[in-house]
Amino acid sequence: MQSVLHPIIGPAGPEVKDLKGRTALITGGANGIGKEVARAFAKYGAKVIMINRKEEQGSAAIEQFNKEAQEQGIQGGQLDVHWVGCDIAKMSDVRKVFSEIAEKEDRLDLLVLSAGINSEQFGLSADNLDRHFALNALGHFYIVNLFYPLLRKTSKLPNTPPPRIVFESSEQHRFAPPNVHYGSLAEINDDTIDPNRLYGRTKLALILYTKGLLEYVIKKNNDNIYVLAVHPGTVNTNMQEQWKKAYPGLFGQTVSFLMQTFGRDIEQGSYSALYAALADEVLEKGWNGYYFSDPAQPGKETAQANDKWLIRSCWELSERLIREKAGEDALKPWDA
Repeated sequence: MQSVLHPIIGPAGPEVKDLKGRTALITGGANGIGKEVARAFAKYGAKVIMINRKEEQGSAAIEQFNKEAQEQGIQGGQLDVHWVGCDIAKMSDVRKVFSEIAEKEDRLDLLVLSAGINSEQFGLSADNLDRHFALNALGHFYIVNLFYPLLRKTSKLPNTPPPRIVFESSEQHRFAPPNVHYGSLAEINDDTIDPNRLYGRTKLALILYTKGLLEYVIKKNNDNIYVLAVHPGTVNTNMQEQWKKAYPGLFGQTVSFLMQTFGRDIEQGSYSALYAALADEVLEKGWNGYYFSDPAQPGKETAQANDKWLIRSCWELSERLIREKAGEDALKPWDA
């Protein structure tokens, strides 16, 4: 379905960049918004690694990108695009897959964390964690940890712009439970929490991770790395169908219809992440650790998102859960 907002928002997209010689990794990169981000990076010449669970999605995306490149005369129609499978909600899988990628790759310039599920009924992941939190938040926190030494190495290469980490958050972080404190596994696995609040809690966590990375890691180690969180807008993707599962009946069907009718199309939904990943303005204005509600628009996140106590508690709980699920030695030292 074509969004009715397309002519209102307009066709303008992100600035075009020459990414030859640079490497980008996108979780959820073979589907939805992540696919559009991967397509742009590949088109601009980067080596692109897409992470998804379904191999058929990866194969289809690579075929599509190369076909488009051939039609447009880009790089002889053969882009440097790869797919790797991983269940990001399972910490042992994350450890195995991303440790192997980090060891294999010589550099990582752009890390866009886009995989996730929308508001759905409570359910448990393979690690017996709320699946919203495991996939949308915790798995991505662990991925950043495993890649951080490679990002730091890349930042020290000559003639290299600062690597950037981009979390796909959401304005729905405003719907996180008002009493959220990220204090325990019992809190994370509270099955009485409304689906929209389960989702909002994960999107709040991504902003908290952004602030924590800046304060606890980047500033502490004097690293030349940028970390940002973005809101893609309400986007017409298959995720909007999940409202029907989250709220069975007329309400869920109505919300799903409205989101698909009035939401941005998928290409437009990628603009915020592409802006955060590529725009010179981010560096010129020193917008490190920022949350963007739209391209070039620093957001006005909630008080929860700026609560130093919540930043610390979310960080510490995430590290505890990763050690519990993937092993005591699972985390890389942040100054490695």
